[in-house]
Amino acid sequence: MSGRGHEAELPRPELSRAELRRYSRPLLVPEWLDAGAQERVRAATVLVVGAGGLGTPVIAQLAGAGVGALVISEGDRVELSNLHRQTLYAAADVGRLKADVAAARAQAINSHVRVKVAPPLDAGNADALVRAADLVVDATDNFEARYAVADACTRAGREWVWGAAAGTSGMLSVFGPGLGLRDVFPVPEDAESCAEAGVLGPLPNVVGSMMALETLKVLGGVGEALRGRVWTLDALTGRVRTLNLRAATSTPV
Repeated sequence: MSGRGHEAELPRPELSRAELRRYSRPLLVPEWLDAGAQERVRAATVLVVGAGGLGTPVIAQLAGAGVGALVISEGDRVELSNLHRQTLYAAADVGRLKADVAAARAQAINSHVRVKVAPPLDAGNADALVRAADLVVDATDNFEARYAVADACTRAGREWVWGAAAGTSGMLSVFGPGLGLRDVFPVPEDAESCAEAGVLGPLPNVVGSMMALETLKVLGGVGEALRGRVWTLDALTGRVRTLNLRAATSTPV
């Protein structure tokens, strides 16, 4: 991990008895326990940009995993068409701000996590929001926000977990200094959103769960995070591929 989020720089506060009981299952995983990963996760602040199809599973699972502080940046309101895939929300939430609902649900999942709501991220506030976090998760479908995240993370030397899902395909990667979103897609992506291309409900939940897993791997310093690689899923065939990436000069990979 790079910048403020480097695992060597994160403190490792001792877990309470209640936390040891809560996280007893991941603590049975030798790699997780031996790395002191739970303590590292507990010490981290994660900024999640987007609380929709990708962001809701990320938020729920990072809250459950015991991230120290979870900052949610999202400006949209819950719509009826969200409910088939954005499982943090219910019919009674339609019309409410997603960030407020997601924050309340995350806090209900785990009272040990400090949950905060941040303004919608844009080019004007991206640097401040990114600098205040140890790791960023780009779960938004707003392309302007995606590139604002990428540029701010590059300036701050932060790593960020990036994912996308629409129609029947999804992908994710871990970007950071030396290889970022603009190296892979030098100009804003010409891709349809879920509102345009549609999406099968389980797909963003699968991709979002993988994004949460990559986040925990980076924070905990375990396993091989998807740095320099992109993971792709074809939901109709079940085919999964992992492709190596390299920085582009004038054309995208």
